Amino acid sequence: MLDYSHNVWLVAASLAVAMMAGFTGLYLTHGASKLDDQRRKLVVALAAIILGGGIWSMHFVAMLGLQLPILFYYDALITLISALVAILMVGLALLILHFRPRTMGTIVLAGVIVGLGIVVMHYVGMAGMELCRPVYNVWDVAISTLASVVLSVLAIWVAYDNRTQRNILLGTVCFGLAVFTMHFVATGLTDFVASDVAGGAGPALNNQVLAMGVTVAVFLICGAFLLTGITFIEPAPDTIALTKPETSPEPQPAALRAGVPFEREGQTFFAEPARIAAVRAEGHYTVLYMDSEKLFCPWSITEAETRLKPDGFLRAHRSYLVNPKHVSSFERHKDNGTCYFDGVDALTKVPVSRSRLTDIREALGL
Repeated sequence: MLDYSHNVWLVAASLAVAMMAGFTGLYLTHGASKLDDQRRKLVVALAAIILGGGIWSMHFVAMLGLQLPILFYYDALITLISALVAILMVGLALLILHFRPRTMGTIVLAGVIVGLGIVVMHYVGMAGMELCRPVYNVWDVAISTLASVVLSVLAIWVAYDNRTQRNILLGTVCFGLAVFTMHFVATGLTDFVASDVAGGAGPALNNQVLAMGVTVAVFLICGAFLLTGITFIEPAPDTIALTKPETSPEPQPAALRAGVPFEREGQTFFAEPARIAAVRAEGHYTVLYMDSEKLFCPWSITEAETRLKPDGFLRAHRSYLVNPKHVSSFERHKDNGTCYFDGVDALTKVPVSRSRLTDIREALGL
């Protein structure tokens, strides 16, 4: 067995790559389910390339930091296959999340697929080593798989349970740790032995050539990270409103407005405020609950609150506006409450925070 160690700087760099790829891919798909099918497929494909490429890049940045007492190479074809496997499996998970009803079952299934994609990519990539052979047993693979799947399910669940900025950031951390932990758990359980067998299915890649390819991949991930990150940290709507001149016009009366805009199949329509039961924040945008539908609205929750205040809408929670005319029942808890809706298939209840409780009760005549 060969003694080995790791370059601590490349270990840290591998974690940074996993985090950047995770954030970029998860934030890129934010709001994708509201797009038409063609645009949604394009977003999912780009996110799969970034997330899958991030898994591959993290692995090989870490492998560049693997220090062995002998020279070793990689088979170029197997190395390429390992990248494609990661991209395809992550792509399958994203297709499930964005083209199937999003339930706890589909979230768990997508997380399992991502976790298995990380594992398969790792061991296929390790299989490409030449002049040095990794040695592990079935229990080593099982432990690595368990760590990868559990953390990947957690990452997908956190990021997709509620598509807020906070959830995306927490999902990013979980995804980065899933890739990072799986790699180093698997590597820690692996022994390396010198091998006389050279040559494989494709040309050999030494560490210098591999480093150039990985550098290009990491550069692209960093670029995508910056492009998505700049929109993530843009000033919130409340901050923008404070910078407007004092002479900014007041919102138009309800009678002069076209209605509340929503998008369906690439077209923008307008809904009468009276038909809307509630509005929920979705990142920089909102979702309208109207009859049996959930509709994407380009307004932020702050803009919706300002524009819909003349129609009687009230903020029940930091993420929800409610139309009291559609509330069928109200339940008071210790220091908060819940509004219930009958006849609104897409929405059954809305939480009422403690700070909003008095306003909601007064609007309901309680």
